[in-house]
Amino acid sequence: MTEYGPESFARTMAWEYSKKTTELFTAAMQGKPGTHIGEIDKPDGRGEHGSIACGDALLFTFKVQRDENEPLNDKIIETKYLTFGCTSAIAASEALCCIIEERQLTPVEALKITNQDIVDFLDGLPDQKIHCSVMGAEALQAAVFDWAQKRGVNLAALGIDIHPEEQEEGRIVCKCFTLTEPYIKRKIKELNLRTIPDIASAIKAGGACMSCQHSPGGLQDLLDEVWGQESTPPPPSTALPLLNVLPEPPPKVNRPSTDFSQQALSPFQFSKKIEKLLNEYVRPMLQRDGGDLELIDIKDTMVYVELRGTCSSCASAGQTLRNLVERTLKEQVDERIRVIQV
Repeated sequence: MTEYGPESFARTMAWEYSKKTTELFTAAMQGKPGTHIGEIDKPDGRGEHGSIACGDALLFTFKVQRDENEPLNDKIIETKYLTFGCTSAIAASEALCCIIEERQLTPVEALKITNQDIVDFLDGLPDQKIHCSVMGAEALQAAVFDWAQKRGVNLAALGIDIHPEEQEEGRIVCKCFTLTEPYIKRKIKELNLRTIPDIASAIKAGGACMSCQHSPGGLQDLLDEVWGQESTPPPPSTALPLLNVLPEPPPKVNRPSTDFSQQALSPFQFSKKIEKLLNEYVRPMLQRDGGDLELIDIKDTMVYVELRGTCSSCASAGQTLRNLVERTLKEQVDERIRVIQV
């Protein structure tokens, strides 16, 4: 296995990560003592957040030292996580575990940890990676809710409002990340999100295929419902920087057949259409996260690409190919297209 030091690894990354972020990520990937990748067997608290299918997901587990007389005095003594995400997701998960264990927190005390606490622990995160800290805080909440149910703790009686039903109930607004209307509206209020880029930066909703941004009942409608169409946005929050504005998805067109003897498009036109979609829509989305791709070849309905930048070493490269690249080409060109990484 290739060994990476913090400085050498930082030079390979497209994002400007802090030294602490790079060190935590590198240590975790090398499995150094004191890191937290894994899953606790028979945990006292277990919580999940995110979408494995779309590349960002977090499973958070913890074990407590029980107080037999008072569950509220249980102390978290061990934390672990499994995350399907990028450098920021792994570093933010490590930060969450470190904060809890170093402070010897109870589950209820751990709920006071915010996404900003995680960002501060890492000495900052790139603007477009703030959602990784939110993912950790949400998984922690789900794990504490699980602990409370097992220990018979009434969180509502303590004035603690956790919403586990939001992940299972309510209309799905963002299908890419399976985020419901109740959850998105709550995060809009909690994090003072005022624009669609705010939402995408904080919780990723609308940041993949973008079809939910302006659809009926979509993100803009939820913003209008929460804040009112005539409300004047306050100054931008420094806690949740805005994403760069991404290109609007191309309008859907009738899919041509790839039986070129019976269609209007020639093989040349077919390949140019794919190239145009990749260059004008797919590649800008990958470049937003420090990645890229190169079109290598097209043979019938097989599209061969090479991932570049952060995408080339990302654990979620397969999901990126299926859920962004291939899906876009299927919807816009032909549903039989298959994208193959070379």
